[in-house]
Amino acid sequence: MAKLFLAGIGGFIGSVLRYSVSGFVQDWSRSIHFPYGTLAVNLIGCFAIGFLSQLAETRGFFSAETRTLIFIGVLGGFTTFSAFSNETINLWREGESLLATINVAAHLVLCLGAVWVSRALAYQMWR
Repeated sequence: MAKLFLAGIGGFIGSVLRYSVSGFVQDWSRSIHFPYGTLAVNLIGCFAIGFLSQLAETRGFFSAETRTLIFIGVLGGFTTFSAFSNETINLWREGESLLATINVAAHLVLCLGAVWVSRALAYQMWR
């Protein structure tokens, strides 16, 4: 029951952060055609989960409860590919197939790259 509470609290925090960061970046970009806010959130979240999971797996950082709070709660609430998927489908439905394709490619390449780079960085910092 305690882990469920931690995941819920973390999810609340992550969701509020996601809303704030995504909105800020989208407003800052001044784009009404491309979901820069979601891309930014996913990049930040992928970088964070790569870095922190490297520490958790190789250095034993974080208790089980802390992992639940951070990985499942905060980061799970912060990064959602459901928004990414919906925005991509909306772009296609609006006839913006090039932007939809760019959105998919940018998320896949940049987010996978962020996890890889951050894991390598964490490994180098704590080896």
